[in-house]
Amino acid sequence: MPSSNPLPSHEANLFKKILKCYEQKQYRKALQHVKEILKKFPDHGETLSMKGLILNYTNKKSEAFECAQRGLKNDVKSHVCWHVYGLLQRSDRKYDEAIKCYRNALKLDSGNLQILRDLSLLQIQIRDLEGFRDTRYQLLQLRPTQRVSWIGYAMSYHLLKDYNIANNILEEFNRTQPKSVDFEMSELLLYQNKIYQEAQLFEQSIKHLDENKNFILDKLCLLEKKAFALTKLNKNNEASEIYEQLIERNPDNHIYFKNLESCLNLKNIEEKLSFYSKFSKKYPRSDTPRKMPLLFMPDSEQFSLYLDEYLKRSFRKGIVPLFKELKCLYSDEAKLKIIENLILEYALCLEKNNQFLNESSQEPPTCLLWVYYFIAQHFDFLKKFDKALEFINKAIDHTPTLVELYILKGKILKHCGRIYDAVRCLDEAQSLDTADRFVNYKCSKYMLRANMIKEAEEIAAKFTRESSLPADYLKEMQCMWYEIEAANAYKRIGKFGEALKKCHQVERHFQEFIEDQFDFHSYCMRKMTLSSYVDMLRLEDRIKSHPFFFRASKIAIEIYLRLHDYPLEEIGDVNKAETENLTPAELKKLRSKQKKQQLKAQQEKEKQQQLELKRKELNKQKNKEDSDMEQTIEEELLPEKLERPVNSLEECNRFLKPIEEFASEYPETHFLAFEVYHRKNKPLLMLKALKKIKSNLSNAAKYHYYACKFLIKYENNKSSYNSDVLWVIENELKKLKLFGESVQQLNEKFLNANQGKFDSLIEGAKIFYDLNPNENREKALEILKNISKENASITFKTAIEALELVSEKHYFGKCLLEEVEDLRKKLNEFLPEATIFKKPDEQANELINCIQGLSLSSFLPSVTDLTEKISSVNIR
Repeated sequence: MPSSNPLPSHEANLFKKILKCYEQKQYRKALQHVKEILKKFPDHGETLSMKGLILNYTNKKSEAFECAQRGLKNDVKSHVCWHVYGLLQRSDRKYDEAIKCYRNALKLDSGNLQILRDLSLLQIQIRDLEGFRDTRYQLLQLRPTQRVSWIGYAMSYHLLKDYNIANNILEEFNRTQPKSVDFEMSELLLYQNKIYQEAQLFEQSIKHLDENKNFILDKLCLLEKKAFALTKLNKNNEASEIYEQLIERNPDNHIYFKNLESCLNLKNIEEKLSFYSKFSKKYPRSDTPRKMPLLFMPDSEQFSLYLDEYLKRSFRKGIVPLFKELKCLYSDEAKLKIIENLILEYALCLEKNNQFLNESSQEPPTCLLWVYYFIAQHFDFLKKFDKALEFINKAIDHTPTLVELYILKGKILKHCGRIYDAVRCLDEAQSLDTADRFVNYKCSKYMLRANMIKEAEEIAAKFTRESSLPADYLKEMQCMWYEIEAANAYKRIGKFGEALKKCHQVERHFQEFIEDQFDFHSYCMRKMTLSSYVDMLRLEDRIKSHPFFFRASKIAIEIYLRLHDYPLEEIGDVNKAETENLTPAELKKLRSKQKKQQLKAQQEKEKQQQLELKRKELNKQKNKEDSDMEQTIEEELLPEKLERPVNSLEECNRFLKPIEEFASEYPETHFLAFEVYHRKNKPLLMLKALKKIKSNLSNAAKYHYYACKFLIKYENNKSSYNSDVLWVIENELKKLKLFGESVQQLNEKFLNANQGKFDSLIEGAKIFYDLNPNENREKALEILKNISKENASITFKTAIEALELVSEKHYFGKCLLEEVEDLRKKLNEFLPEATIFKKPDEQANELINCIQGLSLSSFLPSVTDLTEKISSVNIR
């Protein structure tokens, strides 16, 4: 469509050059041409719009929007101006506004292919599937000879689950296309078959695969699809033949064996044993047919013989992940006992004469090593840490240069609660193999668990770019395990701003994953990777169900709840409070500490400046045109600002809403939701969270706590609720059998019924305190301390929770240091090895010994650093 405000021929040619330079990303040249046109025609709308679009790609966003708005105002009937304004809105992630702009552009030029393509990309991005279908239909009408037009239209119906129409469109398209043996045809045929199977049309699926088997290049996928369809049609004989072919291709795939076993309808143990025996002889190098019988065999003498053969073979081969392979058997107490008897017998015989029992041949020296390694893992799993350490030390004495042994010893020490000793083991492991990225990751992770954040960063820096700071590089590489562990470490030492910064970085990574779909919408249809593309769209729809997002969200919500309950003072007020009521000697000491901190900050600043200079030198080597490329400038995350939010509860929503939708299988999701809605006084949402907690019957203690907490809130606030809300609450409480119950009586019954369970005592004590904080505080603390050696249910996790409630979260009000130490001392009786339950001076000594024993000299800290670490000793 011609412009509503046409330019003279010379300027029109310049405008074409602008478009060409924009497409080739030559933004400087494009701006020069824009300048020439605007000299003569300063109010030309389309030129102003193009100037705005180009400025947007050179990181001048505010000026870009101003130019685009001026251009649109001067030429509101130009489809170019509307299209450009839509592109700017899209770059600003305002997708709804961008779609409105595209629709306005299409009113002025309904047949513009580029605008229709851009509109379809936005519609699939926001999952407006019906709109996407309509737009793809328009594109098909305009370009019926293009393959992408047909594929896009068929896919729109597939995503809407209208499988019949999607299949009809693809069949119609295939009639017009000559079949050829190439990748694109193969992918198209597999995609069409995917639609058949999702539509439960298994007969047509098999027929389609048979007709096109010569044109499908991915033979493995073809066999898997055909076997699946035959199984669904109960054609087990044909399916079993295909599964045998698949096993021949990959004899270590346990799914193929399970499916073949199902097809052959093997029911009794003898048939199954014969079946797996045949395959173990046919594929002597495969472990799967030897392992599978162990899963279904009863704990009999026959099981012991099979297990004996499997273990000996594995120890001789030196299979490192053997324990992980057999851990599934540990749910059966009898099988666990058989495993323990066998491995201890192996160790005894090999130590004595380097032979297994009743065998004459000498075993290789490594055989005993792997037996020790397995026994250590076995006792670690059973929480018999003394025995686990005994055997892992024997293994280290046997072969002191094997990295895996130090990693396992560190893991055992971590489970004991000796986190500093665990760090030293992992540091020893990474010093044995400094080129191993996995060992480096493990060492960094353990250091973060010990709140040794700078040391962890230095270890991680071994695998980062020299020209950038390790933290910046890890953020750029989206290294989320590091950010989550660092967030937890900062949270434990009370640096809430730094912890929130890491959590927000993780949240931004997931937002980037969602935005990155744009790169694939047109690419996948063009390259015909259709099945993978549909799988990617479905993955993106639930990307925030990933454990990394859940863990970051949990940390962030817990911190925001803490900041809501105990807001931090403003920085100026903090400095004033620090100097008030101090003696001259204390004031002098504080000033000295502040000077040291300023000096340290200055040194860090100089280090960053040097790295920035290096980075600039590297950038100079790049193309000049590269500097014109668009770079997304994100709002800087300032810890001081993050830890002093205007409304902490509103900030929670950014993390709570996605996990409520995508991570509802985690009980913690509903605990956090209840806490947020409790503070917001949202009774119906609290009730919804309570019902979700009730459905998870595995945690009766938590359900009791939140049920009582809801009843207390309901009794205190029911006069402010309207009649409809009261009616709903009363009905739901009746279903939960809580209506009319006294919280005090419920709590007393609960405590009496669960005297031997420490996790239940914690929740009962919290409710007892909530009933009357002023009067019940002493007694609530007494409930926590009233534990004895007979109380066998105290775990490291519950002990940590109890100590945190008193020392950090101040659940029972601000506790005296003596009260905290009393509880710590009591818990130390149960967990004497755990560092956190030792006296502060003992913890400090362990920290100093750990730091001094690290392999890198750069880890030797200054006195100030060491003082800071000792003052924040609070480890897991």
